Amino acid sequence: MATLTGIHWLGHASFRVEAEGMVIYLDPWRLEPGKKADLILVTHGHHDHLSPEDIAKIAKPDTVIVCAAPYVNQLKGDVRPISPGQVQTVGAARIEAVPSYNTNKPNHPKSAGNVGFILEIGGQRIYHAGDTDLIPEMADIDCDIALLPVGGTYTMDAEEAAEAVERVKPQIAVPMHWGGIVGTREDVERFQRRVVERTAGEVQVVVMQIEA
Repeated sequence: MATLTGIHWLGHASFRVEAEGMVIYLDPWRLEPGKKADLILVTHGHHDHLSPEDIAKIAKPDTVIVCAAPYVNQLKGDVRPISPGQVQTVGAARIEAVPSYNTNKPNHPKSAGNVGFILEIGGQRIYHAGDTDLIPEMADIDCDIALLPVGGTYTMDAEEAAEAVERVKPQIAVPMHWGGIVGTREDVERFQRRVVERTAGEVQVVVMQIEA
């Protein structure tokens, strides 16, 4: 049974995962100084996902950064490029990069090489979709927990995100990319309703509270 224990939403698309003795951040942005990272995952180069200033707050000398390949030159340290379809292992974490792109807007073209991540750790597969629209490749995603953008404008909106849940079939779906730059509580509530309708209540939607 999937559990969100050890998974912390830090606002927007930023998360901290603590499992198997590791501290892992995904797209850290607008952080308060906090727990130091063993591993940092970066989906793409936009400032609200790739933030050298925020990475500096949580990095230590042996922190590993796995970053979408086109953007590695924007970061310093042990930075390892990754592209869709590739897999890396860092400590107890298995990291699989999957496609993440827009289909009907220009902000995140497929050609940019942006990624989503499937982070496998502690017996769970956690899918962080990055900044993406509803894309055909989601039908191939195998995960227990899906962290999905719902804010629209630059990513899927709530309706599309609910369809993504239907394709991905996680046990738990968590809305992200809302409450900051774009996306409102109304988007989240619409996402919740549509997921219940599309999955007959089989997928649990959890609206996380921002943690430090």
